[in-house]
Amino acid sequence: IINNFSKRKMSLSIGHTSDGNYIRTISGFREFVSNDHPVFKPTKNRYHLYISLACPWACRCYAVLKMKGLEDCIGVTIVHPTWQKTRENEEHFGWAFFDYKENPDVILKSPIGHGDFTKAVEHCTKDPINNAKFIRDLYDLSNDTTGKYSVPILWDIETKQIVNNESSEIIRMLNSTFNDYCPTQEQKNINLYPEELKTNIDEVNEWIYSDINNGVYRCGFASTQQAYDSNIISLYNALDKVEDILSKSRYITSTNTFTEADLRLFKTLIRFDEVYVVYFKCNVKRIKDYHHITNYIRDIYQRYPGIRDTIDMDHIKVHYYTSHHKLNHYAVIPKGPNCMDDFKLPHDRA
Repeated sequence: IINNFSKRKMSLSIGHTSDGNYIRTISGFREFVSNDHPVFKPTKNRYHLYISLACPWACRCYAVLKMKGLEDCIGVTIVHPTWQKTRENEEHFGWAFFDYKENPDVILKSPIGHGDFTKAVEHCTKDPINNAKFIRDLYDLSNDTTGKYSVPILWDIETKQIVNNESSEIIRMLNSTFNDYCPTQEQKNINLYPEELKTNIDEVNEWIYSDINNGVYRCGFASTQQAYDSNIISLYNALDKVEDILSKSRYITSTNTFTEADLRLFKTLIRFDEVYVVYFKCNVKRIKDYHHITNYIRDIYQRYPGIRDTIDMDHIKVHYYTSHHKLNHYAVIPKGPNCMDDFKLPHDRA
């Protein structure tokens, strides 16, 4: 079946440009579940979502699934936050499955053997669908050619292959394609991509992705001073723009309507002061130094339990500070600044 329809596979070199700019590999599995698709129809218990609670791209999908009440329709498996060596004869580190309940005395360390991550084993489980050891195994089962072994993955249990690994498309599927399986009318009515705001959402998503969502990575993984200097300017220009918009509007694309653009932005913002300020050298200003952005985060955190419940700061910090040994060799995890407490404080967005 894998070759019987048009799987749109795209690849881009992993690494850096000649001037030191980080390049993100484009997602290679781009089928869209719908009633019109020749293979992938919206069906209960047919699909499975593989995620990491550390990954902002994967967590946006998990948040939409929870907001729509689709937990009994689409299963979810959460990987361990610390990358592991996926092949004995290769230097590839990636997402691994780990069931702490079955292995209470086993502590996974960083890919090169450092650290102790007992705080972040809760929620991790083995793969219940394919019994895979690594996320990479699911790509091998799907005849992947891109070499991007990332989460999220929307997996088709029936045909045993990846349907989609692009978070921006998965959230749109979860937003509308499975509405028949939402348990309440209120959840069915949630629409994060309303028709009247689509143009604005698409425009905002474009610059927020480039300069903020991916911008923090372009700063953190820059391999030259010139690349870092250019990307840090773009990042903070975009954050200043967000602050200005939020000084006049409750949400990023609308005065009163929460959309996917807000969710995509939020998942980066809540990681910023805990991780990106230190780890990715995004220290010109903290998010806490932006009045309107800070209150925007508190408002969303307190207003939407489906979003709030997908934040696990232990997973977030353990993943970033322990998976990239070139950035943090000994996998030492900073203690502060405890942003979760700040998210619970009163906000001024009535």
